[in-house]
Amino acid sequence: MAYFTIQKHDDVAVVVLDQANSPVNVLSAKMLDDFSNLMDTIEQDNDIKAAVLYSAKPDCWVAGADIKEFMQMKSSEEAGELSRGGNQLLTRLSKLNKPVIAAINGATLGGGMELALACHYRIASTDKKTVFGLPEVKLGLLPGGGGTQRSVKLVGLRNALDMLLTGKNVYPFKAKKIGLVDELIHKEGLLQAAIKTARDFANNGGVKRKPRKKGMLDKVLEGTPFGRNFVLKKARQTVSAKTRGNYPAPLKILDCVEIGLDSGFDAGLEAESEGFAFLHGTDACKNLIQLFLAMQDNKKLKSSAKTHQVENISMIGAGFMGAGITEVSIKAGYDVVLKDISLSGIGKAMKTIWSDFEGLVKRKAMGVVERDQLLSKVKGTTYDKDLKNSELVIEAVFEDIGLKQKILADVESHCNSSTVFATNTSSLPITEIAEKSKHPANVIGMHYFSPVPKMPLLEIIVTEKTSARAKAIATNVGLDQGKTVVVVKDGPGFYTTRILSALTHEAIQVLKQGASIEDVDNAMKDWGFPVGPLALLDEVGIDVAAHIARGSLGEMFKERGVEEDDTVQKLSEAKQFGRKSGKGFYSYPKNGRKSVNKEIYKYFGGEERKELDKKSIQNQIGLSMVNEALLCLQEGILSSASDGNLAAILGLGFPPFTGGPFSYVNAQGASNILATLNDLHDKYGVRFKPADILVEHAKDNKSFV
Repeated sequence: MAYFTIQKHDDVAVVVLDQANSPVNVLSAKMLDDFSNLMDTIEQDNDIKAAVLYSAKPDCWVAGADIKEFMQMKSSEEAGELSRGGNQLLTRLSKLNKPVIAAINGATLGGGMELALACHYRIASTDKKTVFGLPEVKLGLLPGGGGTQRSVKLVGLRNALDMLLTGKNVYPFKAKKIGLVDELIHKEGLLQAAIKTARDFANNGGVKRKPRKKGMLDKVLEGTPFGRNFVLKKARQTVSAKTRGNYPAPLKILDCVEIGLDSGFDAGLEAESEGFAFLHGTDACKNLIQLFLAMQDNKKLKSSAKTHQVENISMIGAGFMGAGITEVSIKAGYDVVLKDISLSGIGKAMKTIWSDFEGLVKRKAMGVVERDQLLSKVKGTTYDKDLKNSELVIEAVFEDIGLKQKILADVESHCNSSTVFATNTSSLPITEIAEKSKHPANVIGMHYFSPVPKMPLLEIIVTEKTSARAKAIATNVGLDQGKTVVVVKDGPGFYTTRILSALTHEAIQVLKQGASIEDVDNAMKDWGFPVGPLALLDEVGIDVAAHIARGSLGEMFKERGVEEDDTVQKLSEAKQFGRKSGKGFYSYPKNGRKSVNKEIYKYFGGEERKELDKKSIQNQIGLSMVNEALLCLQEGILSSASDGNLAAILGLGFPPFTGGPFSYVNAQGASNILATLNDLHDKYGVRFKPADILVEHAKDNKSFV
């Protein structure tokens, strides 16, 4: 058996999972065949009284199914049969007349989680690498190996739905609390504890599990048909409000759970296989899996060259962004010198980082000792001389080009000639920042997104003079920080800010045409954005948007013949900054929910609004962003359409189910997008002039990805 070996410990068989030539174990058709043979052996060997499933991989039990194998399936029927075969196998495991214990250390996700659920008992290590989850929903799928049924039986309806509908990770102590695992132990004692437990069960009449503790609310909501129906109804309402019909997987998951509760376990499994087959054929599933695979491939960008490794980072600026960059840096193992003009600023940053870590401690996702060790990796200072040993200096000060140039000069006067200088900016030209640099080859842009610990994208900006070494160092650090890294060329607004500006500019034009704020934002949320463009402007800050519009990006649009619009400048001058000032397109009372700020309509022709066609709003706003993305590829700002998809989704919330702006063009057809843009061009002018690259792809019927 290529995936398993059996080690006999007297009457207990330790089944060692160890997929050859792979850093992780993944479920595949071949592995399932081997597992069937394995169960034959366990069943037929009378000397074996119990079994333990244990992984030889240091940080992984079973990481899930082989996604690439899934993508190669030629039909939905084939996917359904795979699910049925897996369900039959795991049902056989669950009914085995010998105790089977899952001894879990490391990632246990997707199909791996379903394998663990089918075991009779689960013992897990408390190691920080141990994590559980059913993340299929993030791939536009549902768990196809009994996960929708066994999770409900094991942890209860509400806990199961929380796992199934979010795909979020569950860490060991939470897993023990909700009943997902039965025991926790330190990693070093895991195997021996599992062997002892398996033998005890075999010699004492079978598996004895402590029932999950249920509170009164659990008994009311999960112990009666009325309560279960109430929970499922509320879940459907929440899912529908969030997905707006764009993601079929969550509703299919709810269908499977409901059928299992109403019609029994076997009916639930069949619904699961049918749902798995259906979702295999959806565009959302295909696009989300392509996104996942692109993110996995992105990790391969890391360079192993010794000259591309750094240990010491300096962070200049202890504001919100500086604190966030420091946090992800120390979590990645770097020592950080945090420099600011004041000790109070450093103290505030450290308090922010401590608060974030304390949240992890409370959720048992980080230990107190680990928290304190990480915090000790930060050295606060107000002196430039403390930067001297840094191999990479990142600055995150106010968006002022003169200030950034001064900081660069200070760094170069205190650090050696090989120190890489990275500026965190969303729009200031890196070439201009490096204009007076002694070592322009060392200067690079690292555009982080806020809040840094949560946002997955890092946009790295290179100039004509940036060295391959500087690019490799910035990329390595970003990947270590857990970011998906997209490298773009320097240019007005780079990639993300440029296409975002096109989106928000057009949203303002639609307001001027008479649409209401709610209609604009709701139309784009229906299109698939997590928030509407006007609400997003409020979050970013209308003053920030005005600052960007006054810079090189605004000049670029003017040079293209786009009519200048001073509305954002007027709003900024009127202190209508958005959330930070309490008013923008929405009002933000200190106590209460946000509501439309009707006063702002005076900048858009008055309070009287008219209803515009939703599809027209979506095309006007959405395709402005798509066309700008196409121009970025055409001009060489982007090196690939795949990078453009990743950055738009992970940095700006472009609808993930579409696969990104370039995949959206492919799905709709380049000729159809071109026709719509031509109509918009005729109606609104030069800002909708289709990118030449789109015209070429439409003519030749070519795809972008």
